[in-house]
Amino acid sequence: MARSKTSKKWLDEHVNDPYVKKAQMDGYRSRASYKLIEINEKDKLYRPGSVVMDLGSAPGGWSQIVAPVVGESGRVIASDILPMDSIIGVTFIQGDFTEEAVYDQILQALDGSPVDTVISDMAPNLSGVKSTDQYTSMYLVELALDMARNVLKPGGSFCAKVFQGVGYDEYVKDVQRSFDKVIVRKPAASRPRSREVYLVGKGFRA
Repeated sequence: MARSKTSKKWLDEHVNDPYVKKAQMDGYRSRASYKLIEINEKDKLYRPGSVVMDLGSAPGGWSQIVAPVVGESGRVIASDILPMDSIIGVTFIQGDFTEEAVYDQILQALDGSPVDTVISDMAPNLSGVKSTDQYTSMYLVELALDMARNVLKPGGSFCAKVFQGVGYDEYVKDVQRSFDKVIVRKPAASRPRSREVYLVGKGFRA
């Protein structure tokens, strides 16, 4: 089957993307790794000894960045519906964290440790219908925020990918209700034409 012009354009853009090439050279699983690196340089989301929860973690680009930084004194609990190859220092739980059994596994993995930071790079499988995709993406980030509210310790941090569109402004206000400071980031590795931005919440009010 011949590729559509849109898919061919995406493929060409992906292959020629400097961050894709850089990720391959640096041994990172995803170009998204550079987004988190830049955000953390600015916002100090995690440090040695931090306990970090990575939602929608597959293929592991973000966990791969966090684990060496938090070190043996810290912890990374990652979860995704999709499988993810193991990473040293990362506890991975496969499944839908909105299901009680999976949620309980995550809590068991934490073993009572308060969570310093919740990060989420979750995105839906795109249907091509903009309104449907926007609704699904907003649903995912709302779930991530709910998880953050359940597990973060007072003063903790939150970072989630959000797509600008219907529901975005309301979501920003919702995040602001739980955090002292909310910042919108557009990392250099985020494609300019993409509607994605990253909301960073600092100073969780439990």
